Amino acid sequence: MPSTCSTDNRGLTAETGVLYVVATPIGNLEDITLRALAVLRSADLVAAEDTRKTSQLLSRHGITKSLVSYHDHNESRRTPELLQRLRQGASVALVSNAGTPGISDPGYRLVSAAAEAGLRIVPVPGATAAAAALSASGLPTDAFVFVGFLSKKAGKRLTQIKALASEARTVILYESPQRIVALVAELRQTLGDRRAVLARELTKIHEEFIRGRLSGILETLQARSEVKGECTLLLSGAEPQESLLWDEAREDIQRALASAAGGLSELACELAHKHGLPRKAVYAEAMRIKAERMQTDD
Repeated sequence: MPSTCSTDNRGLTAETGVLYVVATPIGNLEDITLRALAVLRSADLVAAEDTRKTSQLLSRHGITKSLVSYHDHNESRRTPELLQRLRQGASVALVSNAGTPGISDPGYRLVSAAAEAGLRIVPVPGATAAAAALSASGLPTDAFVFVGFLSKKAGKRLTQIKALASEARTVILYESPQRIVALVAELRQTLGDRRAVLARELTKIHEEFIRGRLSGILETLQARSEVKGECTLLLSGAEPQESLLWDEAREDIQRALASAAGGLSELACELAHKHGLPRKAVYAEAMRIKAERMQTDD
C-alpha cells in the first residue's frame, strides 16, 4: 500500500487530554514499537486489562508508571472515571494483555465513549494475532472477515457458524486451547472440509502453523494429549461455485417469503436439495433474511 514516510517526531510524547490505544506484544516481548514505549513512558496514566502483566512489560523496558485496571468486569464503572481524567487534561494509554485493545479484548466501550464525548483518540499500532496469522497463513489475504471468538453457548455458536457457510472471504477466528478441538469438529461438520490454517503460540518459542483441511487439522489435534497456547484459526472462503449456489438460494428464499409460501423448515429442505447446500445452513439463512424483511417492514 503506498505511503508517505515522515521523520516528524510528533507523537513520541503523550499529549494532554488524549486517549492512546496502544498495541502490545502478543507473545514475544520484543514486538513493541518505539512509539508505543514513548507513549507508555510519557502518559499520565496507563489503563491495563491486567495490571500485573502490564507492570512486567513496563519493568522490562525500565518504565515506572501509575496503572489502573480496565477489564470486562469493571469497564462500566471505570469508563466514566477515565473520561473525567481525560477531560481534566490527563493523557491515558489504554493497553490489553496482548495485542491491540478492542480487538477481541477490552477497550471498545472506552474508545466509543471517548469518541462520543468529542475527545481525541490516537491509535498506536502494533501486533495483533489476526494480522500476524493471516500474513503467514498462505490463504487469500486480499479480502477477509475477522470474527474473533464465537459464543460459548452451543446454540448461538452453531447459528454463527451457519452464517459463515456462504462467506467467500477468508475467515479469522480466535479460540482457547481448551475449546479448539470441539470448534474444528463443529466447523468440519457444518461447513464441510474447508481448507484451513491453525496458528498457535504466535511469536513464541513454540509457534506452530498447522495447514490443510479441517479434517486433517482435527486429526492432528486429537492425536495430542493436550493443546497449549491461544489459537487463531483461519478458514478459506466458500468456493465461487458454492457462493453462486448461495446467491441462487437467497433469491429463492426472497421469492418464497414474498409469496408467504410454506414454512421455513419445509423451504429449507426443498432449497437444500435443489442447490446441494446444508439444510441447517439454508434454514439459518432463511431466518436471517426473514428477520431483515421484518425490520424493513417496520
